[in-house]
Amino acid sequence: MGPASTPIDVLEKMIQAGVDVCRINSSHGAYDDHQKVIDNIRKLNKKYKQHTAILVDLQGPKLRIGAVENGSVEIVNGQELIITTEQCVGNNKKVYITYKQFPKDVAIGDRVLIDDGKLLLKVTATNRKDTVKATVVNGGTLSSKKGVNLPNTKISLPCLTKKDLLDLDFALKNNVEWIGLSFVRSVTDIADLKDIIKKNKKTSRVIAKIEKPEAVKDIDGIIDLADAIMVARGDLGVEMPMEQVPLIQKMLVDKCIEASKPVIIATQMMESMITAYTPTRAEVNDVANAVMDGADAVMLSGETSVGKDPVNVIEHMQKIVAAIEKGGEIYNREHAPAITTQTFISDSICYNACVMARQAKAKGIVSMTNSGYTAFKLSSHRPKANIFIFTDNPILLNTLSLVWGVRGFFYDKYESTDKTIADINTYLKKFNYVKTDDLVINIASIPMKEKGRTNMIKLSYIK
Repeated sequence: MGPASTPIDVLEKMIQAGVDVCRINSSHGAYDDHQKVIDNIRKLNKKYKQHTAILVDLQGPKLRIGAVENGSVEIVNGQELIITTEQCVGNNKKVYITYKQFPKDVAIGDRVLIDDGKLLLKVTATNRKDTVKATVVNGGTLSSKKGVNLPNTKISLPCLTKKDLLDLDFALKNNVEWIGLSFVRSVTDIADLKDIIKKNKKTSRVIAKIEKPEAVKDIDGIIDLADAIMVARGDLGVEMPMEQVPLIQKMLVDKCIEASKPVIIATQMMESMITAYTPTRAEVNDVANAVMDGADAVMLSGETSVGKDPVNVIEHMQKIVAAIEKGGEIYNREHAPAITTQTFISDSICYNACVMARQAKAKGIVSMTNSGYTAFKLSSHRPKANIFIFTDNPILLNTLSLVWGVRGFFYDKYESTDKTIADINTYLKKFNYVKTDDLVINIASIPMKEKGRTNMIKLSYIK
């Protein structure tokens, strides 16, 4: 979300065109602006009885240079550039960096990348106090407040900065469904954020943004603790060799599917459409490959925040996704549950429901859930049958909008198992999600009133 997509009439068209989650970037904009966007999303959800989710993306320890003279200056190969932690207006000899520990953390030979790697410098000296000297390896235009990446340097900043804590407080007060944590380095970063959410007695779920080499090394632990993963290819492709990013993307999608965690592919998916009317064919292939890999979501950034036609971008992306889902081999990625886990019975029911759906060519898998666990688990098997989830937890309905293949409905009548299943199936038929003689699979927890773990499966025809 951004200036181009903030007006409610534009937002309305975007949601109607296929937006499931709206991302608010804490790096830009004031709280008043963000509040208007949140209020508008919720107005539209109420108007159309939809469940568009809100993701607040925390900035994290993003390093930036300060302002430079006239907004930009030219730096050339071979010249020396002084980087200082003492605030000043920069020029082609000296620039300010927001990272106070920079002189202490860098070492001679470390690379300094500016503006998504467009400019490359190499550290030649540091006084370990306030000044670093660097040689320009790849020069060009150095603009104000551009981001800085340090792929060789172990950054001593905390994952949650003072700004992040303020932004998090704003997000939690608004009960947003998802919080994005930037520049995750370890499982501890996820745990710290979850502790704050828990202390505030909120239910927001955490998306770990993978954009640091340390995160890739600790990926199994991060996936285990996070609620979802974002493959943030922009900074990841600067922090690591860019040619490794496609393989990392596929690895992360596979691991997330196996762990039943949603995975988002982000950055430059349709970048040319910031100004162009149609995407490049390479961008079409990029979106298509993300869908074929098995991603839960494909994300747009500048294309919809500052692009000239956000609705048109959504419509093009929706066409690509729909075409690949219709003709691609993206379904039936069943993975058998481990018998040693506490959730084995529920996991086994979900697994077998998806196997049965494939064998019987069922039109839908129907379940009730309060925590959302069953929905996440069913989705991870990528069944070709529709996944219909009924819950009495309104917040969960929005949360599930990020999850592949899931359509959520509010339902709070817990009677006998047979009556509830009949009631739900009748509802689906009434609103044309299924029709007479369609095969559907119902899974549930018995007894239903206890809202325990899923332990029952039933295959039947719609009457």
